[in-house]
Amino acid sequence: MEHLKIASDNYVAFTFFIGTMAMMAASVFFFFELNNTPQKWRTSVLVSGLITFIAAVHYYYMRGYNLSTGDSPTFFRYVDWILTVPLMCVEFYLITKKAGAKIGLLWKLIAASLVMLVTGYFGETIDRDNSVMWGVLSGAAYFYIVYLIWFGEVAKLAQNAGPQVAKATKILAWFVLVGWAIYPLGYILGTPGGLFGMQLVADPAAATHAMDIVYNIADAINKIGFGLVIYSLSRNND
Repeated sequence: MEHLKIASDNYVAFTFFIGTMAMMAASVFFFFELNNTPQKWRTSVLVSGLITFIAAVHYYYMRGYNLSTGDSPTFFRYVDWILTVPLMCVEFYLITKKAGAKIGLLWKLIAASLVMLVTGYFGETIDRDNSVMWGVLSGAAYFYIVYLIWFGEVAKLAQNAGPQVAKATKILAWFVLVGWAIYPLGYILGTPGGLFGMQLVADPAAATHAMDIVYNIADAINKIGFGLVIYSLSRNND
């Protein structure tokens, strides 16, 4: 098992390790707090715990894969995102449901998140020569989610759900606008022609390493941060 030890200068594996520990710690916290959570917010806190738990399991596996092969675990990362990002979108539906959110809104958010991820995966792995095109399609789906949350149905429903829900929704919206924007940065660093037909990092290996570090940091901030906002909402309800 010598090859599975993390070298002191292996920053990629180190961020996978930190991500695993942080996600697992967050999951334990959210799950243990369920019994202390008001009934109407338990599903939201449970989903927060599921998001970080799923991520912790994937990060543990991705760390081992990276140490064993030296490659970026792109496929397994997207498997994680396919499960966790739609769940993050579900949180918006859950906290605005009492203000009249319909099931159609839930499906819009889930569909847009899946389009964003599937097209991103194609650009990073299957059709890298057309990474700009796939990146544009992925970005369009991302901005549709941003629109729904900032100006569309989610924003309007949140305003009718009370000041605490409105505040929490606004914070989550900032996570989507700013925090999720880190993912396109990782995409640009890791794909040829990621920005105006140019690869920003000359060394492909360095680009891949940079992409993994950016993604790992973004995941920890966004997934744990999302859950903490929901948890705070459940403790400061109107």
